[in-house]
Amino acid sequence: MLSFLLKLRTRAQTLFRLSDAHTMLVWSVVVGVAGAFATIAFREGIALLQLATVGKSGSFVEMARSLPWTVRVWLPAAGGLIAGLFLLIAQRHVDKCNHIDYMEAVAIGDGVVPVKLSFWRSVSSLFTISSGGSIGREGPMVQLAALAASLIGRWVHLDPPRLRLLVACGAAAGITSAYSAPIAGAFFVTEIVLGSIVMESFGPVVVSAVVANITMREFTGYKPPYEMPVFPPVAGAEVLLFVGLGLLCGAAAPQFLRLMDFSKANFRKLPVPLPIRLALGGLIVGILSVWTPEVWGNGYSVVNSILHSPWTWSALVLVLVFKIVATSATVGSGAIGGVFTPTLFVGAVVGSLFGLGMHALWPHGTSAPFAYAMVGMGAFLAGATQAPLMAILMIFEMTLSYQVVLPLMLSCVVAYFVSRAIGKTSMYEITLRRNQEEQERTRLRATQMRELIRPAETVVPPNATVQDMTRVFLEYPVKYLYVANESGAFLGVVALKDITSDLLDKRDTSAKTAADYLQPHFDVLTPDMPLGVALQHFMAFQGERLPVVESTADPKLAGVVYKTSLLDAYFRMNPTR
Repeated sequence: MLSFLLKLRTRAQTLFRLSDAHTMLVWSVVVGVAGAFATIAFREGIALLQLATVGKSGSFVEMARSLPWTVRVWLPAAGGLIAGLFLLIAQRHVDKCNHIDYMEAVAIGDGVVPVKLSFWRSVSSLFTISSGGSIGREGPMVQLAALAASLIGRWVHLDPPRLRLLVACGAAAGITSAYSAPIAGAFFVTEIVLGSIVMESFGPVVVSAVVANITMREFTGYKPPYEMPVFPPVAGAEVLLFVGLGLLCGAAAPQFLRLMDFSKANFRKLPVPLPIRLALGGLIVGILSVWTPEVWGNGYSVVNSILHSPWTWSALVLVLVFKIVATSATVGSGAIGGVFTPTLFVGAVVGSLFGLGMHALWPHGTSAPFAYAMVGMGAFLAGATQAPLMAILMIFEMTLSYQVVLPLMLSCVVAYFVSRAIGKTSMYEITLRRNQEEQERTRLRATQMRELIRPAETVVPPNATVQDMTRVFLEYPVKYLYVANESGAFLGVVALKDITSDLLDKRDTSAKTAADYLQPHFDVLTPDMPLGVALQHFMAFQGERLPVVESTADPKLAGVVYKTSLLDAYFRMNPTR
């Protein structure tokens, strides 16, 4: 049976000639579906908790309005307390994980998203959001989608570079499922998480985002979070007003982020346990909701109301101030969630206020305030994320209007440059990490192979039978198995082509072992070998990985080094090449 499967896989690879790029496209489709289902599961979890607490699900603002003021106060606090207890459980697994979130796993990690940590943090977020916490639900949704992608990639034994790409695909699927914007979801991942737009990575990410969007649309009741009105034509001098809006959003976005950091720092100083901190954050939201129930939730319904109905400037100022305080309290207390959606909320209100002010000064030459609210969402997002292209595409996808493109592009680009000039701030720490000092590149120049060694999982003894080796070849997509004796000394390799040749020619292999197929003369690396020297070895070797032995005098197998890991380190050391 094992021999048949190996021959089948060999014939399939020969027949269809699937390259690594084609394989990644196939897996990106799977991840797109998995990411959509992970997002749906989280949404259903929120709805179930809403039903369990207040007897109905839906808009958090409507839920808050229907509750007595006393319940509005204690419910977010109780949700924060429970969320804090689950976060304590999650923290038990922090020390066991190198990277906490998917961005770290993609940008600086090996693509492994921690399972238990991600699960418990998502459960914590579920209680914060379901009880009215002023935080976005997109954070845990994307984390769960990325976790699903990581698990799929590890199940099929993808090497670290391809696993990172698959996790990026999962993140794109999560963003798309949350906002119904597949192009913006793809650019979010490539611009913020991956840091560059390269077709080898952009292609699978786009496929995953599109598949996730198609999957979401198959579910009844699905609709985009924002219902955008028709954007009015903008011409003449009014275009300059959108430049002014970009200046305002670019100046305000860093202050909004600094306020989040200030709140986090002060909450950490409180001499109380973590659950009490989260409960205190929820209590602040609850007290504010007595006067302004719009502070509950992530603000979808409030933004839709601003876009479709007139608001007075006093009502906008009140909801803006209270929402910023509520979000600062929720995020600062340590609650798990996203700031992406609250950023869109602030941008919409700031834009609407700006539009009301311009309309008062120039009543016959300006568009309705909702037009400025729509562009304000993108401009504020561009200033906060340092990703103007993603922000432009997100608002454009939401409106599907070419009329919005010119004012939107002007506002987003201006906001981006103003935000960069004011301070090195970004919503995502990973964006700041890309501006690393020369110290990191100096360390990479001194990198030795010991820092890149991975476990050699495809090791067999000299007496391994053909059936044993076939089983390993089927489990791992490699061309060579490493042969080591009982003391761990590296003896050579067994090539896949040699075994498949015998099997396809129907030769008798019942008595053959690894020793019969052994190729003793095989290139090896050593742990103290510099990056440049190892690169020369790989240039002369037509394969993806090379074994590492302790030394030529002591050929004990220490592990393997992947070519992609080595090249990744090399290009990070030489980013302009």
